Amino acid sequence: MSTQPQAAVGAPLSRVDGRLKVTGQAEYAADLPHARTTSRETTPMLEGVVHAVVVDSSIALGRITGIDTRAAETQPGVLKVIHHRNAPKLPYGPNPGSLNLPGERLRVFQDDQVRFHGQPVAVVVATTLEAAQHAASLVKIDYDAEQPATDLAEAPAAGEPRTYARGDAEAALRDAAVRLEMTYRTARNHHNAMELHATVAHWDGDRLTLWDKTQWVQSPRDELAANFGIPADNIRVISPFVGGAFGNAARAWPHITVAALAAREMGRPVKLVLTRRQLYFGVGYRPSYEYTVRLGSDRRGRLSAMTHDLRAETSRYETFAERGVLAPGQMLYTTPNVSQTHRTVPLDVNTPTPMRGPGYSSAAFPIESAVDELAAELGIDPIELRQRNEPDNDQSSGRPFSTRRLRECYTVGAREFGWDRRDPRPRSTRDGDWLIGTGMATALYDTLRAPGQARVRLDDDGTALVESSTSDMGPGTYTSQTQVAADALGLAVRNVTFRLGDTSMPTAPLHGGSLTMASVGSTVLDGCDKLRQQAIELAVGDSRSPLYGVDAGDVVVRGGRLHVKDNPARGETYRQLLTRNKREYLEAMGSWTPAQSRFSMYAYGAVFAEVGVDARLGLVRVRRMLGVFDAGRIISPKLADSQAIGAMVGGIGMALLEHTVTDHRDGRIVNANLADYLVPVNADVPDLKAIYVDGRDDEADPLGVKGLGEVVLVGVAPAIANAVFHATGRRVRELPITAESLL
Repeated sequence: MSTQPQAAVGAPLSRVDGRLKVTGQAEYAADLPHARTTSRETTPMLEGVVHAVVVDSSIALGRITGIDTRAAETQPGVLKVIHHRNAPKLPYGPNPGSLNLPGERLRVFQDDQVRFHGQPVAVVVATTLEAAQHAASLVKIDYDAEQPATDLAEAPAAGEPRTYARGDAEAALRDAAVRLEMTYRTARNHHNAMELHATVAHWDGDRLTLWDKTQWVQSPRDELAANFGIPADNIRVISPFVGGAFGNAARAWPHITVAALAAREMGRPVKLVLTRRQLYFGVGYRPSYEYTVRLGSDRRGRLSAMTHDLRAETSRYETFAERGVLAPGQMLYTTPNVSQTHRTVPLDVNTPTPMRGPGYSSAAFPIESAVDELAAELGIDPIELRQRNEPDNDQSSGRPFSTRRLRECYTVGAREFGWDRRDPRPRSTRDGDWLIGTGMATALYDTLRAPGQARVRLDDDGTALVESSTSDMGPGTYTSQTQVAADALGLAVRNVTFRLGDTSMPTAPLHGGSLTMASVGSTVLDGCDKLRQQAIELAVGDSRSPLYGVDAGDVVVRGGRLHVKDNPARGETYRQLLTRNKREYLEAMGSWTPAQSRFSMYAYGAVFAEVGVDARLGLVRVRRMLGVFDAGRIISPKLADSQAIGAMVGGIGMALLEHTVTDHRDGRIVNANLADYLVPVNADVPDLKAIYVDGRDDEADPLGVKGLGEVVLVGVAPAIANAVFHATGRRVRELPITAESLL
């Protein structure tokens, strides 16, 4: 831990990049050809940028038998139509450090096979976007189509399932005083971030510069290096701003290779922007699930056994199995006997990908609904039932918890939400035509950490620049890292600039999984601590400094001024120190690698919801929500609230609105737009509040944080579903909960 005074960390600062965003000065990938300076060099304006539009398949399974591009190629401004019959063969070498999955990733324009509806089968390049769009509509493709399998309920699983077991769950179920068995289903969900996926590719000889929407600039760099057979050092990826992603911009999707291929073929910079419709098959999604839970307990609600049987969709050409989907069933509650089987079902669809709260949110709805069903069966308060099954350690590993303040989350949440005023009987409370119900659910997400680096420079004008190749898709990386750096350097926030999103900067891990604050924050802290020590040692060893001869451990920095801890009058500023020593700057490289831990590290939460259900129409409206979270140290309360409230909105969508609908006759997604794929709007968003229990987790990282962005979504959907049951007395085991399911 730093001994520096803390002024910025913990303060509710507004986003340092907020003005750029609200005034339209923040430049995203599709805003090129002019690029914002993201490092010490200024990227020149790109000249001669042309536009690419992807032609996607109209079948879900089969092969291409004919391509007629004559009408498209005669259109004014059209430069070329690229497809598998005229595209160069690409090496598509291995990419072991990427987010690629078991199987064979899609290889664009390399053969005549169609694997899912919407697969890229050609790309039109033209001098204007309008010309490319029109020409794309004129490309005629003939197919030999086969009947696709796209229905999870009808298709068989394949491959070896993932399994877990402890104790003898079957025997414990046979002996249990209370036994329940339920099957839950969740719909496919799409991320639908505001920013469309966009890529601008520019070759200079065998060197490629890519401006891209990505959560991890190393991902497209390494993927394109493997696909084109060139060194990764020959590729620079720039992504200073990301307009939301929620997980679908972590992996390098096929359109990135399409853009780079088109740019190389044309010898000109190429801009490719996926349409909203294309985001439903051009990038990944949260897969649909069938999840069967069997549980056994005694009459006091103490769990003796749980079995979990999961079926989840994946593509046929790759196997996607959500990380973390088995963890809640293994360690959330005291359960001596557990059995789990996770099967993937290959379908003729594109590959899924992590979506906010990946795995844990998919498991939370069935598990937290099942626990609520047990509470109703036994007539025990849902919070009390959870308290009775609270474990002393992580039963999946035997490790002690680093911190687990879940009981405090329950207690604080119950008090603040007014849980004691709840009539426990279902369908007992009305407000006119509305049936009123309250429900709650537990949330958890593991504390992920990864190694990284950050470069810190202190200039002789007393300002600092900190750089890391991390990303900011919305949680406020620019701001939170500036706060950490400002305190560690003893500078005002306004005198610190944090830059990110460029492979020319020091390496950072994936921006996802709630690991950025712990991982990048720790590297920034390390670099700033090193640089501050450099300055202190320079001062105490300089005979002209008022700090000459002082023990370095007795010097602190505040407001850009170094001084003796107990004698603030004795000191000097960074500017004075560097100017006198004729130093233009000081520089340090920060790094941090998480150590192996003997602790089980998770963030936790308790989510409370109140709903109204129209007794005649079955319409569900969320009236208020509260989340209480154990997420370790909170670096920025304002950013934390932004994350928590945004996640609650997303959870409302998951619970009540969002459902990707596939026509199983031809594999087409029928609601691939924001008019038919429903997401919450202002009218759907009620009174939302988040509370964070006090406490650091110093076992996790030097900052004491546990991660917040994922856990805040995990318990929302089951809390709403449990509230709907309390309001109506009807248990709905399928998401989203619709009016039809309540009539």
